[in-house]
Amino acid sequence: MKASLANFAAEPITPRGMAAFAYGTFTRLWVTQLVVGLLAGISVVWFFDDGCVPAIGKALGNLTGSGAIVSGELVWHGDSPKVLAEERFLALDVDLNHSRQVHCTSDVQVEFGRDSIRVFILPGCVDFDYPNNPPGQTIPVSREDLEPLWGAWLPEIQALVLAGTWFGLVLWWNVVATVYCLPVWILGLVTFRSMGITHSWRLAGASQLPGGLLLALAFFLYDFGVLDMVQFGFVLAAQFLLGWLYLFISLFFLPSRGSKATAKNPFVAAK
Repeated sequence: MKASLANFAAEPITPRGMAAFAYGTFTRLWVTQLVVGLLAGISVVWFFDDGCVPAIGKALGNLTGSGAIVSGELVWHGDSPKVLAEERFLALDVDLNHSRQVHCTSDVQVEFGRDSIRVFILPGCVDFDYPNNPPGQTIPVSREDLEPLWGAWLPEIQALVLAGTWFGLVLWWNVVATVYCLPVWILGLVTFRSMGITHSWRLAGASQLPGGLLLALAFFLYDFGVLDMVQFGFVLAAQFLLGWLYLFISLFFLPSRGSKATAKNPFVAAK
């Protein structure tokens, strides 16, 4: 039974496939996690390139003034308030006093004020302080200074987004597996499943894979306008519920304690 169940590990989106990972190898699980994590990372980079990069490039092109960040404050010699770019997902503007005179229809609005960067999203807004550079050192803020930097650093930023999403998800899934494995093992005892602590760890890790695929799909659908920001947020939350659902259902696809192993077919060569 256990040997035959392991063959279903190539089906990571079915409950039986989840259960198969419990009796598979750690290598098989980690390779599958890397593949799913890579798909999620590609979807995030796709969204970044399509939803953020054009708005940032347009904003840099519309920087008609000049300024600098001095001792944690933006010294700006240009129009304020002024919208620099407004796309479906991202808008950027300058409003030194955060006077709320700029109202954009984008899902996210980034506003550069005198003392902070204010980010508006659907639930509200949050402020981020400028870097508190030492006295005598300034950070220039102008089209001539920022456009070449953005062009030079864009490939590195894209690589960081991909790597951060990819390995961040894989690391998170393994942390979750470590946290969940003991409760899963206890639940397996209660439901009379034939599993040890390593089986429960692999099952907990595999149960996160459908959520990773849902995450990748959500970014593509949001980028193409199929989902709005509220729906996108619900889908992001649903990936956690999906992991719990798969984890619970997959338990019942594991062999019960005391079940007899499937007889070996003498006509099939041993692998």
